[in-house]
Amino acid sequence: MLVPLLLVALFGVSVHSHSYKLGGCPTVEPLNDFSMSRFLGKWYVIQKTSTGSRCLTYNFTTAEEPNEYNLEQVSEHPVLGLASVDNKYHYTGHLVVPSLDTPAKMVVKFPLSVAGSASYTVFATDYDTFGAIFTCQKLAFAHRESATILSRQKTLDKMFLDKVRGKLSAFGVDPYDLSVIDQANCPGEQDKTKVDINIDDETFSPQNIAGVVRKAGEKLGDGVEVVAEGAKKIYNTVASDEKRSTREEIIENQDAADVEWLP
Repeated sequence: MLVPLLLVALFGVSVHSHSYKLGGCPTVEPLNDFSMSRFLGKWYVIQKTSTGSRCLTYNFTTAEEPNEYNLEQVSEHPVLGLASVDNKYHYTGHLVVPSLDTPAKMVVKFPLSVAGSASYTVFATDYDTFGAIFTCQKLAFAHRESATILSRQKTLDKMFLDKVRGKLSAFGVDPYDLSVIDQANCPGEQDKTKVDINIDDETFSPQNIAGVVRKAGEKLGDGVEVVAEGAKKIYNTVASDEKRSTREEIIENQDAADVEWLP
């Protein structure tokens, strides 16, 4: 019973960080003269579109290829059916800069985005205090969008919040869709009392799913691997075992529909 709940939780966490709108994606202008090297590092998420996560942080790092980056999102969220268990999710995606002329306009691909990638635009930042990101995924007759306000500290002055929310409104993005992220009483990075759940390209291996289940407090024996193998087969009906994480694949698939996760 625990494995299905875990799988539902893994996918369930993915559907609460965006808003559906009719029509195409709004035009959000990327920041001029953007420097990703200055934007790298840890950010606290202060506000984000429609999410119930708490203690949400982003960490941007360089990838192996030039003009490509990794983004690790860490948050706390209860697993469905395991309300008594505190969980820390580590969710790692990959960013690509399609054109060096507009480095603030990127494309992002996350492991649960089994059918495509999404636009990822940095539209405001001073690098040292605040940052603002807008992501959008095109659908057949609509789009799903998500805005995020970042801070280098756990709190952000109202002046910066008002500035970003004003820009969103000018772009035609409703700032009232944003949820306030609770950054109070968050555990430190060395806190071992939380259950760490890593979601990356290897998440759906039977061994990893079994390990997460055991971490959550259940020792179900080798049967976990059997059920997990079945879960992996289901997942792979929509996500090929072939790992095509190339720059071309990410950019080409940014218009694909039915993405399971929009960061």
